[in-house]
Amino acid sequence: MRSRAGLVLVALAVFLAALSPLLRWYAFPRLAKIPAGQYQEMVLEAKPATLLDYGTLEAKKVEKVTIVQTLKGNVEESERIERTAGRDVVVWDSLSYIQGPDGAMVSRIPERYIFDAHTQEPVHATGESVDGDAVRREGIEFKWPFLTEKRDYVYFDAQARTSAPIHYKGTRQYRGLEVYYFEQTIPWTKVPYPKRMPIPGIDATTLERQTGTTRWYTTKRMFWVEPVTGAPVNGEEIHREELRGGSLLGGRDKVTAFAGHVKMRPDYVDSTVELVTSQRGTVLLLTSYLPWGFLAGGAALLALALWLEARGRRPDPAGDAPAPEPLRV
Repeated sequence: MRSRAGLVLVALAVFLAALSPLLRWYAFPRLAKIPAGQYQEMVLEAKPATLLDYGTLEAKKVEKVTIVQTLKGNVEESERIERTAGRDVVVWDSLSYIQGPDGAMVSRIPERYIFDAHTQEPVHATGESVDGDAVRREGIEFKWPFLTEKRDYVYFDAQARTSAPIHYKGTRQYRGLEVYYFEQTIPWTKVPYPKRMPIPGIDATTLERQTGTTRWYTTKRMFWVEPVTGAPVNGEEIHREELRGGSLLGGRDKVTAFAGHVKMRPDYVDSTVELVTSQRGTVLLLTSYLPWGFLAGGAALLALALWLEARGRRPDPAGDAPAPEPLRV
């Protein structure tokens, strides 16, 4: 009986030990994915800020500039691209809508970002674009991969339409979470005008060619990333834009178009931290809790089986004792 019980325990131990790596290396990549139909909204503010008045072409101090950023999953496009990509793909149609203190539009920049649902690596397909211009992204944008590492990554800059390193700067505590802090600085770079401008009748695609006035931009980009989910729980930018030269400025060398320290609005930080905290447990279940739990359970069952086997083979002290001699009268 003990031998049969030991065999059952050994079989269970082998099963649990085999299940542990399967969960981590097979199930996790197939289960931990960004949903194709995800919708997300984020509000960022620069308070105070410097903003160009396009009526007078003078830079003015304003109380606040607001950036509303939406990410909407395009399920139909995801399914279309998946048929040829051979993997799960997410298509995000993004819109950054910038408005001044009076609520009037400063600019609106749409993007289409196509990426692998698990690794967050870009997937190059028709429609990948920024403000209507076709691009070919290298590196991540918006989100880091699951199980983010303590290293530099390549991050795509939508303004410059180029990719550059974003540097890991250390581990920090942020609202009860351990996060990795990343920084990227884009030096002064000539960038295109947004196609939608706050100037009636101005075609942004011909503005530079007609006036000779160019648009330049620099930023210091900062992210606090929860490493298990790869989700930024906070993001900030110290952002500057200038118009330089040409006839539009009336002989001036340059004028500030925008300057400000852009931060996530506190209520959106709170909701993001809450969401990421809940998702973190699910990822840890697949990558840590269950694999290590199954491995420990398998080791415990194997130890129990060996103990039962050893106990079954132990000699019986009563059987080894000499038989008593018969009584003599």
